[in-house]
Amino acid sequence: MKEEYLSFKNHINKRILLSENEMRTFISAFKLKKVRKRQFIIQPDFTATYRNYVLNGALRAYVINDEGQESTIQFAIEDWWITDYNSYIYQKPATMFVMAVEESILLQIDYDTEQRLKHSNPNFEIFFRIMAERSTAYMQRRVIENITLTAKERYEKFLLKYSDFSQRFPQYAIASYLGMSTEFLSRIKNNKL
Repeated sequence: MKEEYLSFKNHINKRILLSENEMRTFISAFKLKKVRKRQFIIQPDFTATYRNYVLNGALRAYVINDEGQESTIQFAIEDWWITDYNSYIYQKPATMFVMAVEESILLQIDYDTEQRLKHSNPNFEIFFRIMAERSTAYMQRRVIENITLTAKERYEKFLLKYSDFSQRFPQYAIASYLGMSTEFLSRIKNNKL
């Protein structure tokens, strides 16, 4: 097995145990993709054909409203997944942009290959179910925090959990992820609130 796939193998093993044969079959369904900084891997109106595992790098998923304002939906760094899930799962046109913030290396699986993989072995289906459950729980926590925490509390919690993100993602992206303007985030950071 290629060295770059070792982190992916560890990622899989944390969620489900597969035999060596199953592991080879599972990993061989993914293709290595190098992405340049500022390159889009998903754009609105085009169907998201890949689910992406980040081996190296950083990506950002965001939407743009009618006034041209960006709202960050998701970040992804090493050992995380990213796509426009609504587009990917339902094979409908995407509504989000997914862009590399750094040069990145991804492992991609296309929708049809994933479906065949899941039908071929219940363990593979279990892996993707576990990923979906964790993603759903995370999104629910994020919605609840956005409703119940103040902007300052959201930022402090974000810093505790993702301390290195301020070095990897632009401040405007972090602000929009937290549901505030860049100026408001600057005031929080400068203890003016």
